[in-house]
Amino acid sequence: MGSGMQRLRLKADGRIVELRDGQEFPLAPLGSTDEPTPQPAGPPAVRDLRRRVQLTQIEFAARLGVPVETIRNWEQGKRLPRGPARALLTVIAHAPEAAFAALKGHTP
Repeated sequence: MGSGMQRLRLKADGRIVELRDGQEFPLAPLGSTDEPTPQPAGPPAVRDLRRRVQLTQIEFAARLGVPVETIRNWEQGKRLPRGPARALLTVIAHAPEAAFAALKGHTP
């Protein structure tokens, strides 16, 4: 490939796999050991995820292209991420560098 871009696919069961040479390779979440861990049914805790990637609420909101109030609502449990936001948070939890690289230049 040589481009340095990682091709990822979100599976229906919440797993994320890397696509290489026509095959799928599971990605382990950040901080995991060599043993694969079962994925939770819901998205990762937004506050914990944001802290793992070392961003403020304002920075995280800007990277995701959402209002900072949305991040606050998610972190305080007033609202839950749904649909594409939920999928994006799952990708960030597994491959933050790839996710943020893909988003760069595509946020309002």
